[in-house]
Amino acid sequence: MNYTENIKLAMQSINSNRLRTLLTALIISIGLMALVGILTTLDAVKKSMTDAFSSMGANSFNIRNRASGIRVNNSGQRPKPFKSIRYEDAKLFKERLNADAKVAVSINASGGATAKYASEKTNPNVNVLGVDENGILSQGLTIAMGRNFSPDEVYSGNNLCIIGDEIYKTLFKDESPLDKIIRVGNNKYKVIGVLESKGSGFGPSVDRMVYIPLQKAKIINPSTNPSYTITVIVDDNSKIDYTIGEATALMRNIRKVKVSEPNNFEITKSDAIAQTLFENLNFVLVGGIAIGAITLFGASIGLMNIMLVSVTERTREIGLRKSLGATPQIIRRQFLIEAVVICLIGGIFGITFGIGIGNLISALMKGPFIIPWSFIIGGFVLCILVGIISGYYPAKKAAKLDPVEALRYE
Repeated sequence: MNYTENIKLAMQSINSNRLRTLLTALIISIGLMALVGILTTLDAVKKSMTDAFSSMGANSFNIRNRASGIRVNNSGQRPKPFKSIRYEDAKLFKERLNADAKVAVSINASGGATAKYASEKTNPNVNVLGVDENGILSQGLTIAMGRNFSPDEVYSGNNLCIIGDEIYKTLFKDESPLDKIIRVGNNKYKVIGVLESKGSGFGPSVDRMVYIPLQKAKIINPSTNPSYTITVIVDDNSKIDYTIGEATALMRNIRKVKVSEPNNFEITKSDAIAQTLFENLNFVLVGGIAIGAITLFGASIGLMNIMLVSVTERTREIGLRKSLGATPQIIRRQFLIEAVVICLIGGIFGITFGIGIGNLISALMKGPFIIPWSFIIGGFVLCILVGIISGYYPAKKAAKLDPVEALRYE
């Protein structure tokens, strides 16, 4: 008997026991739906985060007076900040760094501001960031209209600004914003550039940012002891570790850190936060695999019981087939294929719904649509394995039946 006939017999048996088959397939589909759904969601989240953090520049690192705000198992405590990185420290670092890299210095000027032009105004969610001539480059941004700050403008404290795409569309509609005066908070600025849209990402949206010259931000910053952020952009990623070493030594020298003392500043690569989040997403991955495994284990037990019942109900059929020449191998193959077919029916629905749920969650998070081919193939392989494992014992039992005793059954 070939495999086609086995599959036909399996489908006939499944059709005659629809309710039991449906319940078993449903359990299998729920297990795979949970597993594939979680894995698809995590894949979409990772891709979305990778795209978001790539805008910060893949070959860069930041020097701050405190660690990032991403913490795990630390009782919600904020990292202890070191003394502020002064403007003079940042400027000296930029002048002295002897490496094939560009240095950008930035500082938050204000947050939650409202930008206004004529009768138009934005929501009070505009952040103002002071940057130097390398500030736009350090964040992986592109100027769509206008120009960047010149070095003279950065340090003269001119009332100039570069605005995000959302601010431009809100305030100016179809009008050109260049050389127009806008009010942000209590200050007026002339618009010299507009950034390309970046969309939503991790942290404050670039589309709602206003960039002003570093010296101007230094003047309007309300803090009495502000701390500056230094970003180093390396052209070649293979040189980033060497440049970090050079930057660490220079910063320790500038801040007069003794040889026996640890650094009183933090250096983080641009993708460090993303990598930290990726590592902690593994806990969710383990949970998803555990849920799927437990559900599939329960489904395999249910499938085995159904197959044992099927063997008992079809004892006379098995005896008849054996008397007509069917070998134990043929009988065993038939019941194994039947178990695998039931698993594949549940697997098709489970994988389909899992991908749908995963991409639905991704769409709600404004992430990309993903077709996880590896999960699809892995899901079907898993279905086949569960079918073989669950159907092996019933199939073996059926193959061992004595044809004479089987024909006498009932």
